[in-house]
Amino acid sequence: MQPKGVMTHSEHLAVTASSPIFAARGLTKVYQMGEVQVQALRGVDLDLYASEFVVLLGPSGSGKSTLLNILGGLDTPTSGSVRYADHDLRLDDDASMTQYRRSHIGFVFQFYNLIPSLTARENVALVTEIAANPMMPEEALTLVGLGERMDHFPAQMSGGEQQRVAIARAVAKRPQVLLCDEPTGALDAKTGVMVLEVIARVNRELGTTTVVITHNAVIAAMADRVVYFGDGLVARIERNAHKKAAAELHW
Repeated sequence: MQPKGVMTHSEHLAVTASSPIFAARGLTKVYQMGEVQVQALRGVDLDLYASEFVVLLGPSGSGKSTLLNILGGLDTPTSGSVRYADHDLRLDDDASMTQYRRSHIGFVFQFYNLIPSLTARENVALVTEIAANPMMPEEALTLVGLGERMDHFPAQMSGGEQQRVAIARAVAKRPQVLLCDEPTGALDAKTGVMVLEVIARVNRELGTTTVVITHNAVIAAMADRVVYFGDGLVARIERNAHKKAAAELHW
């Protein structure tokens, strides 16, 4: 069921087709490792649009996670600009960046980062208690197919179920953007497909702009657009004329 006041995927795309939700221009990121400089990003230009499903594809060390961390407000660029809607993220102080992450961004990582002593419901409630307009934890867990597992602890759940709790926790605050860094990296193929189905459902039903980092080229078939990374640069961008459902993927 479509929540009240939430646009459908097609409505979001129609409204925002011409104005990116993220606009990155000339992004560079240099890390100082002792006496060695590591250039993680070398001048990245990229637009991301509301409600689209984007896969960032490339080998380890190609700059994907660095870009995701900058978009999510976990890191800052060495040079270049990055805008979220009409807001220049470079101008934020620490307090403003914390509020940006809290209000607008949901994160899903390879490892679930659940608190072992809390149930699934309680893990999700940690986020809903500080969000402005959250879902109820029960609603978020039902969205990811765990309506009957709310009172189970992480140790009583499979890896795929724990990752779905992590997704429920990320989307319960109704973020405009969901950033996923190798969300299936610790899972077998069958379980990974189940997790991808949940991520696609969030994108489809809530209209959440969704960015998934992966080195698994098979997952790219799910995306509206695929951004190929190499050596800190966007090598090319392709649009899928026909998106595949997660259930159609095999690796």
